[in-house]
Amino acid sequence: MAPAGTQRVREAAEAVVRAAGLVLEDVVVTRAGRRSVVRLVIDLDDDAVGSLDLDTLADVSRDVGTRLDEVDAVEGEYTLEVSTPGTSRPLTELRHFKRARTRLVRLSLTDGTTAFGRLRAVDGGTLELGPVDQATGRDTAGEPTRVALADVARGTVEVELSRVTNDDDTDEEG
Repeated sequence: MAPAGTQRVREAAEAVVRAAGLVLEDVVVTRAGRRSVVRLVIDLDDDAVGSLDLDTLADVSRDVGTRLDEVDAVEGEYTLEVSTPGTSRPLTELRHFKRARTRLVRLSLTDGTTAFGRLRAVDGGTLELGPVDQATGRDTAGEPTRVALADVARGTVEVELSRVTNDDDTDEEG
């Protein structure tokens, strides 16, 4: 069970985060000497594709800080840290997979095998992975792989330093 202070922070922050059309993923309140550190992790809604921009993150952080002060949710001085889950977050819930659509994912399955591909769709309890060349990370032709969410032991987003899409094609002159 969360400490009372964490619950007060969660309740105050949740209203602000929801009003911004976002989701409050996690709340952690710890002591650091005489101060408290309040860490919030926020994300876009399940149906959104893409990532949270820094301006929105800053706006929500400011509004949450104001709300925490208004309701005196944290005793004494505190530092507020607001961030997004980032790519290192394991995919453990249906909403995480929905948010990872269009991303390259690696799935460890309950039977000990792995699945790798671009997450094209999440339909109920089924994930659809488009084929990808594992060496280059480029999408390839072929039939998608369908995996039941219940068969996934662990999922992770693979970091893509340069993602090639049709929009990135350029015509070279000369």
